[in-house]
Amino acid sequence: MNEITLTSQNQYDDEELIKNFPGFSNHYLVVNSVKLHYVEGGSGEPLICLPGWPQTWYSYHPIAMELAKTFQVIIVDIRGMGSSEKPDSGYDKKTMATDVLELVQQLGLSKVHIMGHDIGGMIAMSFAFNYPDYTEKLIVLDGAHPSEGMMQMPLMPAPGTFNEKMDANMPYAWWMGFNQVKGLPEKILEGRFQYLMDWLFNYVMIDDRKMSSFERAVYASAYNQTESIRASNGWYQTFSQDIEDAKNYQQLTMPVLGIASYVSYNFMKMGLPYIGKNVEVKGILDSGHYLYEEQPEQVIEAVVEFLLK
Repeated sequence: MNEITLTSQNQYDDEELIKNFPGFSNHYLVVNSVKLHYVEGGSGEPLICLPGWPQTWYSYHPIAMELAKTFQVIIVDIRGMGSSEKPDSGYDKKTMATDVLELVQQLGLSKVHIMGHDIGGMIAMSFAFNYPDYTEKLIVLDGAHPSEGMMQMPLMPAPGTFNEKMDANMPYAWWMGFNQVKGLPEKILEGRFQYLMDWLFNYVMIDDRKMSSFERAVYASAYNQTESIRASNGWYQTFSQDIEDAKNYQQLTMPVLGIASYVSYNFMKMGLPYIGKNVEVKGILDSGHYLYEEQPEQVIEAVVEFLLK
């Protein structure tokens, strides 16, 4: 794939992208002193959807229309993502959960289902920990709240485990450390984000051809700018605060579903049951980390079955 040019930037703007989401519309709200972009469609019980890195609300494209047949689907560009504002601070998951709470309140919703992928899963779980009265059911996909286990992640890969595809038993996620660095990633990646992104998709997906060239262009467009890179790295640079916050959280009592790809199944199966009293973990082992793109039908089936039972 050749380097993305910005001459056709408009085709990646929200106003153009929403045309690929029949029945959905763009919206903006100022919540917790930050302007958030979200899209909304469908009817039924409300389902808040939170994307992860390095994607945007558009990552829900493979599953949103089908979910909207049963639920009021609200997909949020989290603080620092896409068309949402990118302030200098507030990227700890508790603050970002409060962003979501105020959005829920302004929409007049008393209780919601909430699901998140990757970083979005961390925020969704923080929302459930901090605002259980607003949380009907929680779904996390390949992403759980930061914990002290992160401190044991290796600086160097185990011999023989760092290959073209991520090793499920000894995963080496070097970008967790790289994204801690302040100032340098912006200089390296501005206008070149696609190189990191293409490498990442190949590494953590079983079949990265499922991530289309158009989708890659959408995300490269969203992350090519200095401010976007800085803000998204802020999600990682607050992990220490997130770990401290988690020490004060009580076990969740609402139903929780973890959906795990082959790269995270072993870890979610072991760790997720400790966070709640009513937790189940479903593995989609023929998918890598980007489950919506690789196995959308299985994700939809698992989500709908869990939310309707």
